[in-house]
Amino acid sequence: MNILTATHFSTAQISQLESLPDVHVIRQNDFQPKLAPTIDVIMAWSPLAAKILAGPNRVKFIQTSSAGIDYLPLAALDQQKVLVAHAGGIHGDAIAQSVLGYILDFARYITHPQNRDPQNFWQGRIQRRVLYSVVNKRVLIYGTGHVGQAVSQLLRQISLQTIGVNHSGHPAPEFTETIALATSKAQPPVADFIVNTLPLTNATQHFFAADFFARQPQPPIFINVGRGPSVDTTALIAALKNGQLAGAALDVFEQELLPTDSPLWQAPNLLMTPHTTGTVDRKR
Repeated sequence: MNILTATHFSTAQISQLESLPDVHVIRQNDFQPKLAPTIDVIMAWSPLAAKILAGPNRVKFIQTSSAGIDYLPLAALDQQKVLVAHAGGIHGDAIAQSVLGYILDFARYITHPQNRDPQNFWQGRIQRRVLYSVVNKRVLIYGTGHVGQAVSQLLRQISLQTIGVNHSGHPAPEFTETIALATSKAQPPVADFIVNTLPLTNATQHFFAADFFARQPQPPIFINVGRGPSVDTTALIAALKNGQLAGAALDVFEQELLPTDSPLWQAPNLLMTPHTTGTVDRKR
């Protein structure tokens, strides 16, 4: 069995795989076109994987390195009877830690631009007027799956209150309260922070748009660690400028890599990370 890997494996990990009977691992950098028809398993999606599947192949299994699989050509894979497995179980804690970091950054001004004042002006008196404690702040978490549960569990440990949002409002582990997706949009509860962990579907495409931001009872801080296309970028920027949002933190974007001329670079009260919140030690 030939395994093509587009993600990093250490020499020890490859040796472990190849200790199994009849298993040979091919690193993407060592791939040659003549090998395409011999690949049985693909580890992590890449343009090379797409190219292999577009031609004569015997691929039977794909293991992604991500929690979501919406970026895969699922119809074509189904037609070719290729099984797909995602890595949703490994990212939750890392993403939760990043969400906590965003929240503390906004509440405690840790990386605020004023901390790097070009005139070397001491900002203590000014910052004390706006710093606040996160204890008992309300966090609305969209998505109550593995990632959403991990976020809720961590935030509750430091006394934030969490409300889960899912399709039907059904109960979910790590949440004492859940509401339905439609309810959250029609009658949004008061929230200090809103966190999106939802997968991308037809129902979640541009779910967070102008009407969503306009309906909020108070200006929350919006955090997106789910999928970029779930957010209408133009509407998000407008909401930041007009005060409907108190701030935002984005790890995923409608277009990645984020263009150098994207208006997001100039948006006020916005933290951005380059799709790295799910990074874990064992993926290095």
